Amino acid sequence: MAHTAPGKSHRKGISLLELADMFPDEKAAVKWFERVMWPTERACGHCGSLRTVEASHAKMPYWCSDCRSYFSVRTGTVMERSKVPVRKWAYAIYLDVTSLKGVAAMKLHRDIKVAYKTAWFMQQRIREAFRAEGPVGMSGPVEVDESYFGGKRKNMSTAKRKELEGTGRGPVGKTAVVAAKDRETRQVAARVIEATDRATLQGFVDDHASPDAALYTDDATAYRGSGREHETVKHSAAEYVRYLEGETIHTNGVESFWSMLKRAHKGTFHRLSPKHLHRYIAEFCGRHNIRDLDTIRQMEHVVAGMVGRRLMYRDLIADNGRSAAAS
Repeated sequence: MAHTAPGKSHRKGISLLELADMFPDEKAAVKWFERVMWPTERACGHCGSLRTVEASHAKMPYWCSDCRSYFSVRTGTVMERSKVPVRKWAYAIYLDVTSLKGVAAMKLHRDIKVAYKTAWFMQQRIREAFRAEGPVGMSGPVEVDESYFGGKRKNMSTAKRKELEGTGRGPVGKTAVVAAKDRETRQVAARVIEATDRATLQGFVDDHASPDAALYTDDATAYRGSGREHETVKHSAAEYVRYLEGETIHTNGVESFWSMLKRAHKGTFHRLSPKHLHRYIAEFCGRHNIRDLDTIRQMEHVVAGMVGRRLMYRDLIADNGRSAAAS
C-alpha cells in the first residue's frame, strides 16, 4: 500500500548543493551512469555481450570482443551520438523528475546552457525513456476516463475556424487521450487515441486491466457491454460520487491525473502539438508512477529506461500522421 502521509514529504530528495557534490565533474557523472546501467557487469551497448575490456580509445573507453566494436556508456541508449556532456544529462534528468509539471525546453536551455534546439531534443529523448504502455494487470477497481487536448475555437485563426464550421462543438478538432488508474496501486496508464468508439476504449481497458477488475467510468456508452463489473457516475446529471454497498464509485483519481497534465499544458508548455503529444503523455504517466520513490531512485529509473532505446532527430521530426502545429 502506498504511503499515506500528506504530500510526498516521506520521500528523500536531493538538494541542488547535494547534486553538485554528486556530479562535480564529467568523470563522476559517467561513473554514476555506468553504475546504474551496468549494476552487475559491463555490457556492450551494441550486442549486449559481457565479454568486454577497457580500451584506449579517446571517446569509446571499452571494447567488445564479440562484435569487435568500441562502445561507451552512451552506446545503445537515447544519449548515443549526443555531444552534450553526460553531467548535463544528469542535471536534465534531475530537473525532469523533480518538476511535477515538467520542464520547458526554454528553461532547460537556460539552466544547463545548451542551445534551445538541443534542450528540446534532450527532453524528447528523456520522454523516450519513459515510453511504455504503462502497467498491465491492474487489479482494480480501475477508473477510466478520456480527455481532449487542443486549442479553443475562439483562439484559432479564421482559416482554422472556417475549416471546423459545421463539425459540432466540444472536442471536435482536438486530440483524444484515454487514461486508466488502478485504485489499489495508484498506477496510471494513458494512450493517445484516434477515436473514442467502443472498440478503442474497451480495447485499452483490456490491455491494462485484469479480466476480473471492476471498471468505474462516467456514463459514456462506449464502455457498456464490456463483460466486466461496471459502475458509472452520471456526470451529465452533475453526479460525481456515488456510494454502493460500501464502495465509493467515482473517477476522481484518474481526473486528478488529467488536472496535473492540463496544468502543465497551460502553465509550463503552453502549446502541445498532436505530433508529439504521446511523448508528453508518456512522461507524465512515468513520473506519476514513480512519484513515491526517493529522488535518486527516480533518476535511476529514468537512466535504466534509456538503455536499448534510440531516438534519432530525423525520426523525431518525421511525419507520423499527426499535425505538428502546436495547440
